[in-house]
Amino acid sequence: MQIVTLTTTILFLLFATTSYTQTKIEAFGQVPQPARPDYSKLENWAAHPSKKDKADKIPRPLKTELTNLPDKVDVFFVHPTIFTETPQNEYLWNAAVEDDKMNKQVDKTTIKLQASIFNQAGKVYAPRYRQAHIRSFFEPYTQEGNKALDLAYEDVKNAFEYYLKNENKGRPFILAGHSQGARHLKLLLKEWFDGTDLYKQLIAAYIVGWGVEEGTYESIPLGTEPEQTGCFVTWRTYNRGYMPDWIQDEDVCVNPLTWKADTTYAPYSANEGAILLGFNILRKKLFDAQVHGPVLWVGKPKMFLGGLFQRDNYHVGDFNLFYLNVRRNAILRARTFLEQNE
Repeated sequence: MQIVTLTTTILFLLFATTSYTQTKIEAFGQVPQPARPDYSKLENWAAHPSKKDKADKIPRPLKTELTNLPDKVDVFFVHPTIFTETPQNEYLWNAAVEDDKMNKQVDKTTIKLQASIFNQAGKVYAPRYRQAHIRSFFEPYTQEGNKALDLAYEDVKNAFEYYLKNENKGRPFILAGHSQGARHLKLLLKEWFDGTDLYKQLIAAYIVGWGVEEGTYESIPLGTEPEQTGCFVTWRTYNRGYMPDWIQDEDVCVNPLTWKADTTYAPYSANEGAILLGFNILRKKLFDAQVHGPVLWVGKPKMFLGGLFQRDNYHVGDFNLFYLNVRRNAILRARTFLEQNE
C-alpha cells in the first residue's frame, strides 16, 4: 500500500502537466477584467493569521518541531500560477479572486504544500490576487500576457502595502514565492527594498522557480551562506544534464541543500525530507542537488523504480522536493536576524 501511495504521489507531482484548448484568445484590452481585490476583507487572503487556513498545516512527522518565531516574525507568500485550464467565464487573462473553485485549488495545492513550509518561521500572509493565466508565459501570447502579469503584480503590491500599513507593526519578515509569485516578488524586491529603509526589516527573500539575473539588485546580495540575512535565494530545478533553451546564462542559482551558490555536490543524504501529495509522509533522501550555472540539477528520485519517474523539468517541485531543508533554513535565518537585531 505504501508503494502504491508513493507511486501515485510521485507520478502526480512529477508528471502533472497543464494545458489549455482555446482556439481564439481576445486581446487583453478587449475583454473584461475581474474586480480589484479589497485586502481589508479576510476572504481576499488565502492565508492570514486571523483565520484558520491551509498554511497552518504541519506534516505529522514535524508536529513536535515548533518555535516561538510566529510571535516575532511575519512571512509574505505569493503563490504560483494555478489558473491553467480553459476559463469558464469572461475573464480570459486574469482569474477573479471571488472564484471559489480556483481558490480551493490554490488552497489545497500551493498554500498547503508550499506556504506551510514557513509557518514555524513566522505568521503567514498570502494574498489572493488576479493571477495571470498560464498562457501569458508562452508565445504567441506573451505580448498580451505581460499586460495580464502587470495587472497581477499590481494586486501583489497593493496586498503588500495593505499588510505593511495594517498588519506588520514594524516586525521583520520573510518574502517567499514560487513561479509567477516569484516573478512578482522579484519586482517587489527591486521596487520596494533595493536601497530603501524597508530593507532593514527583510530577513530573506525566497524567489523560487523564476530567473533572477546577476546584478538585478544594487544593495540586496545573493545568499551564499545558510544563516545569511538581508539576502535573496533562488533556484529552478531540472534533471541532471538538461538545460532549457529559455534559461539565461546570467541567472544566479543557490543550492537549497547547501545554501551556497557554488557547484559543490549535495548528496541524497543532505536532503532532510520532501513533502509530496501524501502531506504527512516525509520522504528523506529523495533527491540530491547541484548548481550547474543558472539552474539546479537533480538526479533520479532515490526510491523504488525511481528511474522510471525521471523527467527533465521538476519546476512544480522546486519547493516541495526540499521541503524540510527550506523550512529549517527559514527558521535559522529568522533566528539569526532576531539575534543580530536584539
